[in-house]
Amino acid sequence: MSVYNLIKKRRSIRHFSDKSVGKSKIIKILDAARWAPSGLNNQPWRFVVINNKKLKARVSKFTKYSFIISKASSLILVFLDRKSSYNPTKDAMAIGASIQNMLLCTEEQGLSSCWLGEILNQKQKVNKLLKIKRQYDLMAAIALGYSSKKAKSMRMNLDKLILKEL
Repeated sequence: MSVYNLIKKRRSIRHFSDKSVGKSKIIKILDAARWAPSGLNNQPWRFVVINNKKLKARVSKFTKYSFIISKASSLILVFLDRKSSYNPTKDAMAIGASIQNMLLCTEEQGLSSCWLGEILNQKQKVNKLLKIKRQYDLMAAIALGYSSKKAKSMRMNLDKLILKEL
């Protein structure tokens, strides 16, 4: 499938089956993430992978979207390593690019995912629970698994998004 078609096919999935995701698929997803562009090639992203159901349930309590995390087969938490950071805006964009790589790789492997950000309101609690040093700043949670429902999505027309064509 072309990259363009993969981009158009990918959806945020919030309902997962009980089927587990194999370690090799997760490794491939993380490998895709590390190939994202970053300013000065600083690669500011760091990851925590959670497959343990009890631990996922504990992490899920830090977001109003707990049902997504608790039902997902795996959870990848994405952190910014402040020690490798040189510009917060550029590093946040680089982490966004790494997350997009993960989402597309997930889709390409027949898996589903959901990028969660509301959990950031409780990032200190997540770090404390997982015993993650303060140098690592939680940027996102990615729920992974096999979809149990189809998702639809609408996009605005391009003419509403283009401010000017010069």
